[in-house]
Amino acid sequence: MSATIEPRAEALQQRLQAAIDQVNRVLLGKPHQVKLAFTCLIAGGHLLLEDVPGVGKTTLAHALAATFSLEFQRVQFTSDLLPSDIIGVSVYERDSGKFRFHPGPIFTGLLLADEINRASPKTQSALLEAMAENQVTVDGQTHALAQPFFVVATQNPLDLNGTFPLPDSQLDRFMLRLSLDYPDPVAERALLTGSDRADLLARLTPQLDAESLLALHERAQAITASGALLDYLQALLAASRRHPEIRAGLSPRAGLALLGAARAWAMLSGRGHVLPEDVQALFVPLAAHRLLATRGADGALLARQLLAEVAVD
Repeated sequence: MSATIEPRAEALQQRLQAAIDQVNRVLLGKPHQVKLAFTCLIAGGHLLLEDVPGVGKTTLAHALAATFSLEFQRVQFTSDLLPSDIIGVSVYERDSGKFRFHPGPIFTGLLLADEINRASPKTQSALLEAMAENQVTVDGQTHALAQPFFVVATQNPLDLNGTFPLPDSQLDRFMLRLSLDYPDPVAERALLTGSDRADLLARLTPQLDAESLLALHERAQAITASGALLDYLQALLAASRRHPEIRAGLSPRAGLALLGAARAWAMLSGRGHVLPEDVQALFVPLAAHRLLATRGADGALLARQLLAEVAVD
């Protein structure tokens, strides 16, 4: 049996590498962020991209959907957007005398919530049930979402006009928060002299599908995490809860997310076990947006302090 399973696993690994290479050809000069994005999707998480406009956040979301052959919907979040514009609405049909549910764009494989913090908190909260439970409830009826289902949200810095801070419960639903930042000079020159990003996106071909993505998720969850590794992870969680500048540390859900992401990162790195370096590589993008500071301290800085303070035994 192993003789038949191993070639399939090797073929899946080759397709995964082809998928990563394809996205890197579109999002130039950002291999670390691309690996983090793949880690998030393989671990079954949702991704928050926070940066100034025009650095490739939407391009990355389009490239991920095309590469994984996921049904794609984009919602432009604005101040007048309503929850029903995302989830859907029940409409009374005179002929049948019944209400019929008309699904919204959330019923897709990958939902791009573009500029999510331009919508009101009420509309932002429409995603909470979907992101936590892969379902939505309308008029007392529960509707299951696609499998797999991912939210990739973009967010502008909060000092820009017309933005609303995401509530803590919403931030906690995002496994990772990434910043793409400006390209380096070499990548920017390639952008200026190369093909238009829209043309490149139109030429992308599926390298994986939903079934393959679920198989990768299962493989990642089988990656070994030793007792010593779990001790280190728990020590980071405990340190976040007693840090004097953090009023709310990392929850058990954050711990599970960190372990799942570390397993996916280890798999992408070609290993069958998790190392402390895997946890460290993911800790800031996973923890920074979850840490609630007492005096307005930066979450990323606090996360790096925790990494520096907690020793690896």
